[in-house]
Amino acid sequence: MKTKFFSREEFKCKCGCGLGAVDAELLFVLTRLRERFNRPVTLNSAHRCISHNQSVGGSIKSKHLEGIAADIVVKSTAPAKVYDYLNKKYPDKYGMGLYSSFVHIDIREEKARWKG
Repeated sequence: MKTKFFSREEFKCKCGCGLGAVDAELLFVLTRLRERFNRPVTLNSAHRCISHNQSVGGSIKSKHLEGIAADIVVKSTAPAKVYDYLNKKYPDKYGMGLYSSFVHIDIREEKARWKG
């Protein structure tokens, strides 16, 4: 899988285990985000294996384990601005977390919002 903006490699677990899946809906959301800001979107973390998720302090119910989440940075854009855009674009669905240096987005079925 390679799209105009993303490659499969970007979604693989950062531990090097080779695990890497990306949900089509998540890819769609990230592509729309890239187009909206017209700037590169870096995936700090996407799909994680159980071991890597534990090593980074991820929740045992982390959506990263399912390949439906990404921690992202939009180049030269404050995380709060990215979070605000996503929250307005998708007000009634998905999981979104605002952190000091990145935004978490996942495509869970129910709405969830938090600040870390």
